[in-house]
Amino acid sequence: MEFRAEARFMRVSPQKARLVLDLIKGRRVEDALNTLMFTKKRVAPTIQKLVRSALENANYLSTEKGLDVDVDNLYVKRAVANDGPRMKRIRPAPMGRAYRYVRRISHIEILLAERGKSAEDSLATTVSAEEKRVQPGAREGLKKTRGKLGDKKVGDQSKRAR
Repeated sequence: MEFRAEARFMRVSPQKARLVLDLIKGRRVEDALNTLMFTKKRVAPTIQKLVRSALENANYLSTEKGLDVDVDNLYVKRAVANDGPRMKRIRPAPMGRAYRYVRRISHIEILLAERGKSAEDSLATTVSAEEKRVQPGAREGLKKTRGKLGDKKVGDQSKRAR
């Protein structure tokens, strides 16, 4: 099960937000919150609030909807900062000219998932379903093709012949 939270139209450039999001990707929620608490970037408290919101979404679904969610096994599966609309601004320049500059806005999305046996079981069922889709003769034909090519490098031979 996945739980998400999204903050739209944040007044921070996506590039700066991605610096902080890369720190927490793949980490447990508890570790991510500790990392955000001690990160000295302006966007860190906003992302911390967003992670807490996703955590509360998971907590709400586990209590109200009756889902079996272990909050201690949650980790940050995906953390993305996408571009939002840009605000064009003009700054006065010498000799009556004007310089244009852009204020960037980002949409930040956090996705939490539960790590544990349930994820491994779903992965195993996906792999077995993929194996069933492959036709039996296709595997053998693929092995024969690999055997015929052997160690030859096709691209290198054409260059040497010239």
